[in-house]
Amino acid sequence: MSEEKKINDQQESGSPEQLSLNDDRRVKVLSPGTLVAKRFFRNRLAVVGLTILAVMFIFSFIGGLISPYGQDEVFYRDDIQLKEYAAMSENTEYRYLVADGQEFGTILQAQLTLHMGKDDSFSYKGVTYDVTEEGDSLYSVSSGGRLLAIAYKDIISSNDPSQKFGFNFSFSALKAHANGEAEFTADGKTYTLDEDSVMLNGEEIAYISRFVIQSKVSGTVISKDFKERVQQAVENGETEYTYVNDAGQEREIKLEYNPAKYQWSIKEGTSTRVFDAYSFPSSAHWLGTDKNGMDMLTRLMYGGRVSLMIGFIVVIISAALGVVLGGVSGYFGGWVDNLIMRIVDIFYCIPSTPLIIILGAAMDGMRVDPQIRMLYLMLILGFLGWPGIARLVRGQILSLREQEFMTATEACGISVSRRIFRHLIPNVIPQLIVNCTMSLGSTIITEATLSFLGLGVKFPFASWGNIMNDVSNSYVLTSYWFIWIPAGICLMLTVLGFNFVGDGLRDAFDPKMKR
Repeated sequence: MSEEKKINDQQESGSPEQLSLNDDRRVKVLSPGTLVAKRFFRNRLAVVGLTILAVMFIFSFIGGLISPYGQDEVFYRDDIQLKEYAAMSENTEYRYLVADGQEFGTILQAQLTLHMGKDDSFSYKGVTYDVTEEGDSLYSVSSGGRLLAIAYKDIISSNDPSQKFGFNFSFSALKAHANGEAEFTADGKTYTLDEDSVMLNGEEIAYISRFVIQSKVSGTVISKDFKERVQQAVENGETEYTYVNDAGQEREIKLEYNPAKYQWSIKEGTSTRVFDAYSFPSSAHWLGTDKNGMDMLTRLMYGGRVSLMIGFIVVIISAALGVVLGGVSGYFGGWVDNLIMRIVDIFYCIPSTPLIIILGAAMDGMRVDPQIRMLYLMLILGFLGWPGIARLVRGQILSLREQEFMTATEACGISVSRRIFRHLIPNVIPQLIVNCTMSLGSTIITEATLSFLGLGVKFPFASWGNIMNDVSNSYVLTSYWFIWIPAGICLMLTVLGFNFVGDGLRDAFDPKMKR
């Protein structure tokens, strides 16, 4: 039998209809909270925003706990760094060595330079000087049978830096080398020449070369073998090579020619332990590392925790101040209302951004501890954000205090504080929740901006704002996307989630506002 026929039969018989508790035709009465929740979850954007926020909270608070790294854990790598080891230049100008006890000044040296290879002698101030070509690029000058000086291009370098050679030894060695002689005698000793090496009793004591190498590291003696290898690399046009010393150690050598100084810069590659900075994403670091060699994914998790905590604490401080002062102002009215509203007007006139910049610079100068600085930041932002909430609460209470239920509370003798905080404020909660939810996003943006400018959260603590601080460097901005893009995406999604949830709550609490 159909439902319609049953109803007709009952109406004809005059008996009342009996409805069971699970009958679909019963009127369902829902509580206000349930109605708000149903309206909220019917809003797709609000659900999306709530999902985003849930994911960001899990990422920030739970992700940091399961991460194998700490937020300030530094990673290192062994890097080959080039340091200037020496400089080499080819001697193309004549040098002069004056004989012991003789004088041969710069003017005479210039005169000798003009006549070398052209004249056998020259005169200066009535004195005749004889010029003799002793060998390739080697000249001697004498006067009255006395040897005065020599001009040369080849350089004699001692194997022992503390040993200095005299004039007779240098002249004899250079002359023998220029003429291809196998030995020479100086100061009563006989020396042999093995190509560029000067030998005494079978041991090398010096070598002759037109290339001059000067060490850039104090206390370092450059061996002949090293100099010969550098000279060979220059002659072959090599810019990099591996040098193996007598101990079998390999050294990476790089040559760079400096045309301004007419010399080659010899740089040695040494293995140095440095920060693993700006390392690209890998299996060990999914989002790479930052400039301090810290894991970016872990810093991102802890940064979200800091940003969200600051946002909530600032909003709680602002809401607490705003509710108390706004509730008192709206309920009492009169001079109390005027006084509190003038205070609100004064706070609205305070230029918050310049004030925060000044306070941030002052804390930088006083070197305030980063944790204490973060606490000060929350207090400052919270103390500057309460006037808007106070005006919202005051406006709502002004319209509620004249209604019948408030007359009833007054007739029942309920205390003033109880009337405000147990009867008036709860009626403002829906609008307050919407306002605070919308304020969370802007507070997080403000904190991120201050941290980006270096005025907010300081190292070693991470926040999404100071993580993105590296984009102030254009090279990092263009080359290392993984440093700032993930933090920017997290910041954007979180603020967007709070805005979606705020819009959804506004529409759920007051459906008439929905267009």
